[in-house]
Amino acid sequence: MISQQTITAVIADDEPLLRHHLNRSLAEVWPQLDVVACDSDGNTVLASIKKHKPDIAFIDIRMPGLDGISVAKALNKIDKIPVIIFITAYDEYAIQAFEEHAFDYLLKPLNEKRLMTTCERVQTYFSAIHSENNRTDVTTVTAIERLVARVISPRSQYLRWIKASKGDDICLVSVDDVNYLKAEDKYVSVYTNDNEYVIRTPLKELIKQLEPDLFWQIHRATIVRVDAIERVKRDFAGRMFVYLCDGKVKLAVSRNAQGLFKQM
Repeated sequence: MISQQTITAVIADDEPLLRHHLNRSLAEVWPQLDVVACDSDGNTVLASIKKHKPDIAFIDIRMPGLDGISVAKALNKIDKIPVIIFITAYDEYAIQAFEEHAFDYLLKPLNEKRLMTTCERVQTYFSAIHSENNRTDVTTVTAIERLVARVISPRSQYLRWIKASKGDDICLVSVDDVNYLKAEDKYVSVYTNDNEYVIRTPLKELIKQLEPDLFWQIHRATIVRVDAIERVKRDFAGRMFVYLCDGKVKLAVSRNAQGLFKQM
């Protein structure tokens, strides 16, 4: 959904090539977005935000001078606070980033599919603001309160990132990239299109932390992201299976979970 209103943004990253790459990628996934400034450090982007009053700020966390977290804290003192999307190669900053009310958190190297998902969420957010503010029966304050309750709060109670292991590395995996999770002997495997990770949290705990409209437990040992499902099919014996969009994975559906697919 692309809003008809003009949305502006600033970019801050101390690496020129990454600034250029993000600017170019944004032009591809969101052509209507107007990037009004590209800055190389925290002090400069803070000045740009005060000057241009952008709707969105894509901010690198590790920058010379004022870092991205400090920039976000400083923004609490200005009248118009932009939607903050942090960008970094260091996933250990995720919790701190969300404590500063980050809308999203993108890891380097940037994945265009992940960037598109973020942009779509931001577009939905601003379209909802635009729609609410055009209503004649509510004030702007009421509209914003209603919007925050509908768009931000419902997701805030659910996981947006899963901290998982891959070999000796600890990785932060966006739930939007997860295709399915499968319980093994003493751990749970997390599968994306390109990688497999391991976590220790039991499935019965994970399902409580995942948004129920996005993730279904289709078997006592399997949770699947609904958008990753391409089709559902029964075999000659009446057993149900889901086939994922990658064309490689087939997952069994337990008898108790088959009711989830009545509307599909």
